Amino acid sequence: MAVELDVFVGNTTIMDEEVYQLWLDGYTVNDAVKVRMEGGVLEEYEASADVLLSDTMDQYRTFQMCERLLHSPAKLANQLLFQIPPHRQTVLIERYYAFDDAFVREVLGKKLSKGTKKDLDDISAKTSVTLKSCRRQFDNFKRVFKVVEELKGPLVENIRQHFLLSDKLARDYAAIVFFANNRFETGKRKLQYLTFQDFAFCAGLLINNWTVGAVDNMVEDMDVDLDKEFLQELKELKILITDKDLLDQHKSLVCTALRGKTKTFNEMEANFKNLSRGLVNIAAKLTNTKDVRDFFIDLVEKFIEPCRSDRWTAADMKLYLTHYTNSAHILDTFKHQVVWDRYMNVIKSCIFKMYHD
Repeated sequence: MAVELDVFVGNTTIMDEEVYQLWLDGYTVNDAVKVRMEGGVLEEYEASADVLLSDTMDQYRTFQMCERLLHSPAKLANQLLFQIPPHRQTVLIERYYAFDDAFVREVLGKKLSKGTKKDLDDISAKTSVTLKSCRRQFDNFKRVFKVVEELKGPLVENIRQHFLLSDKLARDYAAIVFFANNRFETGKRKLQYLTFQDFAFCAGLLINNWTVGAVDNMVEDMDVDLDKEFLQELKELKILITDKDLLDQHKSLVCTALRGKTKTFNEMEANFKNLSRGLVNIAAKLTNTKDVRDFFIDLVEKFIEPCRSDRWTAADMKLYLTHYTNSAHILDTFKHQVVWDRYMNVIKSCIFKMYHD
């Protein structure tokens, strides 16, 4: 019996982006087939269920063979096994290193170690991200951390060059690495309202302004470690709250500037000394590792919560912090303006970002 076959031969690796996403999300082959059937793929291509199963299995095999190359993305461009066009390589890498905000929020600031990896079952159940996907994301964080930990130069640039990620994704990974290195506390109940993007924004500010690399961009570990010399200098700011005359003068300047410009003026005036003590004490304690870890919880407890309970609007917050920062420049006996600006410019922007419901 004669059988007619149409045969097409090519060497470009066929990859369906929808199937790739299902593989990344940790779906089994059978579950992926179900999702594709529900999406109407059989009708679209007039194919049978067997062909769909075979195609899905074939794609999954290809992805699994590609995975070791994705661990070192530069290898993907230089190998001959898979003929993948450059634009498709970019999509494969970017999607492989993408992560779920719900997942990263659970591991942010934790040590990227076996101990945290043991908790992935619980994190998977809590976030509804499959365990397989949780493992891939966690291993990606760990891999990036290990590679950039040994490198000199700007953190974001190192991540972008070694893993060929987009600028946005490289910045997000820089935040993850920075938080893991400094072990910032992000899991407390009072911090649950903050999103990963809130923390990533603040990490960018800290990296660009408070690390050794903010001063000299070719030092060892430059963008991961906070500048110890700067942290020591922050202790000098205590004069703003220990010198009674300076504290009164600062309060007077700020209140004069604010009078008549906000409905919460009375609360601002009454709370000025407590709020100022809160911000200056955070600065003075940053030489201690534990206080660095508690940086975000301290900002919330000592500044954001009191302002929230006095019903400050976001505009009130901006107005207050702008005058609070600028007024210190007019204080006659205050000589630490450079350190003050380096500290307050970051604090201001972090608080603006964190001041929401």
